[in-house]
Amino acid sequence: MSTYTHQATGRLTVASWQESAYVDVDGEGTTMGSVYYPNRGLTQAEIGYGYSGEVEGSSVGRMLGAYTGGGRAVFEAYEQFSGSIAGHEGSCVWHVTGTHADNAVTARLEVVAGLGTGGLEGLRGSADLVLAGQPEDGYEFVLAYDWE
Repeated sequence: MSTYTHQATGRLTVASWQESAYVDVDGEGTTMGSVYYPNRGLTQAEIGYGYSGEVEGSSVGRMLGAYTGGGRAVFEAYEQFSGSIAGHEGSCVWHVTGTHADNAVTARLEVVAGLGTGGLEGLRGSADLVLAGQPEDGYEFVLAYDWE
């Protein structure tokens, strides 16, 4: 695990979420709103996020999820962020991996090297995320980062 010398604090809000199942192992699941979640199966989602604070901007991500039963899931996503980090304007790509259990998401965000533009070119870094409950002002996180 790398050690970074800079930190930027931000808040993450979910702006949009469109998920659909493409494998349903048991034919059993739950429908919430208009979305069907298989008890065991695979889903794909397009998700929009908003960011505020020292990390300011928006992103669109594509996620693949594997629901393993009992409300648990593992997922992996790539997300393109556009905006600013500590005053540096540009875009970058984040690779996000995580789990869902007990009505909470725990995830790790890693900057994908070589995909930054503008003032975010050469950015490297990571953040640990915990999304539980539904706070009105979003979920706080800290991006630890450096420049190549």
